[in-house]
Amino acid sequence: MIKSITNCNIYNKVVEKKCNFVVNVTPMNASARAFRPRIQQEDIYSIPIDDFFKSAFSVDCVIFGYHEKQLKVLLIERGTEPFGGFWALPGDLVYPYEDLDAAASRVLKDLTSLSDIAIKQVHTFGKVDRHPLGRVITVAYMAIVEMQDIRPQASSWASDTKWHSIKRLPKLAFDHKEIIMSAYHELQDLVRRQPLWNRVLPEKFTLTQLQEFYETILSKTYDKGNFRKKTQSMFFIQALNESQQNVRHRPSTLYKFDEKKYREYKENDLQIEL
Repeated sequence: MIKSITNCNIYNKVVEKKCNFVVNVTPMNASARAFRPRIQQEDIYSIPIDDFFKSAFSVDCVIFGYHEKQLKVLLIERGTEPFGGFWALPGDLVYPYEDLDAAASRVLKDLTSLSDIAIKQVHTFGKVDRHPLGRVITVAYMAIVEMQDIRPQASSWASDTKWHSIKRLPKLAFDHKEIIMSAYHELQDLVRRQPLWNRVLPEKFTLTQLQEFYETILSKTYDKGNFRKKTQSMFFIQALNESQQNVRHRPSTLYKFDEKKYREYKENDLQIEL
């Protein structure tokens, strides 16, 4: 018989238990406290194995849209319960036979009619009470697109689709605001490491357009001269012998993304310094 320390009404109370492991006393967050009574009453090894397979998985797609200094997120209006009539991320349960990546692509197409979107798995959300119908662990996927390039249309049980400003989100279903903000922070981190602007800017762009992209995503302002000095380290940005056409101001030089030089940049493990 081994003495084990368990979290009781009074911390550090030593309880005699017939078990072969020790539970350490540590401060608990709100979610953990919700489970404390059950853990007190049962050895984890006495829980029927079937109980561990009663959780469901879902996927939620955070599709960011960028256009001319605006950053928005694509939401659907839920046409079903729970949270009927609420705005939410395009998301749904994963079929028992599906891989997560396949489920994310399917759900996005089912609810918004969008396909061929390069989505990236970013985070998992597993609070016990995040779904009112039971334990649902959701995996978030993220993408950034040029809003003018795609035409989402509500389908299946989604009643509507709409782009919402990241700065003015409506009341959302489930924990979707937390998911969106987590994905937004991931996006801000990624733009410092990858040329995501290549997915949303024109093939030929100006340094002003590039600066506006970074300022919008990172929610900060750069001095024009300093920003241009910083871009000098991005030798995968190639200046062209071309300028803007049909503009009222002095035409700016155009640039383009050089994929070959970017691969060399990555191989040398260089960072975008912004």
